[in-house]
Amino acid sequence: MVLKYPINLHKGLTAFFVIGLMMYYNVYSTGAWIYLALHGSYGFLWLLKDRVFPDRQWEQRVSYGYGIFVFFALALYWLAPWVLISRSHEPSSMMLCLAVALNMIGVMLHYSSDAQKYFTLKYKPGLITEGFFKRCRNTNYLGELMIYTGFALLSGSWIGYIGITGFFIGAFIPNMIKKDKSLSRYPEFEAYKNQSGLLFPKLIP
Repeated sequence: MVLKYPINLHKGLTAFFVIGLMMYYNVYSTGAWIYLALHGSYGFLWLLKDRVFPDRQWEQRVSYGYGIFVFFALALYWLAPWVLISRSHEPSSMMLCLAVALNMIGVMLHYSSDAQKYFTLKYKPGLITEGFFKRCRNTNYLGELMIYTGFALLSGSWIGYIGITGFFIGAFIPNMIKKDKSLSRYPEFEAYKNQSGLLFPKLIP
């Protein structure tokens, strides 16, 4: 099994999962519709991204058991819409505004930086120190963190933060450290590291 298969399946099913929750609990509130629009469209954009500029790290082959584990681990992200809808929680106007803003900025950072990385490495392999990566070495992770934090905000419960907290500790941080170790093979990495932040942009080098 290719690792991207369970990941893409989860992303593609998210909109239908949220619709199913709305139908099961008979909740069609503004918060539920906004959540569906944000998380559902994010999942479909992920599938489009995989077609246009796929991430090579998701192309590795894994066992079927590990693939199933990945799918159910990603299902932790579905706790946010479940809490939101099952409790008929209605986020305040301020929370709706903040969640939408985080999502829009996060999607731009996540997908645009992934596109830059894909096309830059395709035609010019090496260390990327410009554009989205000039001041931040993991702009894509920063964008993803903003996206899922926005989803958690809409849930109105600490339960909604379980997915993003788990993946931030168990996947994001280890992957960022691993990436730094890999990039350290480039002679210019130390200078680049001093001018950029690991996750948040370093505004003053």
